[in-house]
Amino acid sequence: MLTNAAVDLRQDLHQQWMAHSRELSNDDALAQMLATHYSGGGSLPTGLGLVPAEFAALLHRHFPGAPLPATPRPIPLHWDLRLLEEREELINLLQLYRAERDESEVWLSKIVAAGCMARDHLWQDLGLWSRRELSALMVRNFPALAAKNDRDMKWKKFLYKQLCQQEGVYLCRAPACELCADYSHCFGPEV
Repeated sequence: MLTNAAVDLRQDLHQQWMAHSRELSNDDALAQMLATHYSGGGSLPTGLGLVPAEFAALLHRHFPGAPLPATPRPIPLHWDLRLLEEREELINLLQLYRAERDESEVWLSKIVAAGCMARDHLWQDLGLWSRRELSALMVRNFPALAAKNDRDMKWKKFLYKQLCQQEGVYLCRAPACELCADYSHCFGPEV
């Protein structure tokens, strides 16, 4: 949870990023992620989970000339082999469903996958300001995949469910989601 000072800093940073925006479709979502990260929130590692060259390319494409503030708490990548494999599977899944309208979809597939490695709701781990922002990002960048989430399952659970279905693994203990004891954990509002 961000303090009031961190929320104010996040808002100021967002405005700074947007002042350098090229007004591309993903600028606002990326500005939210960057502002949250640089104000000490979210769970993304340094560079939003991208390698330095990709992060630099993303900044140049979306926010040319924007100053890069100091990171209050650099988060290095400390993923074990299993998490690295999961991340690659998630990247492949997302890239399979790219809208193919903008090169940032490739970066976003890696950023979203990095967010899935953390433990909170995906929108919070990414540093987005609401679940609605994450849903819009998914529809914009991965529309065919987002269309499969027609029952508004929480995004991290939905993505992992898609991976399981690709592998032919069905983990649900009930024959239908409505009958499952964990229904409220997968569907419904996030708090």
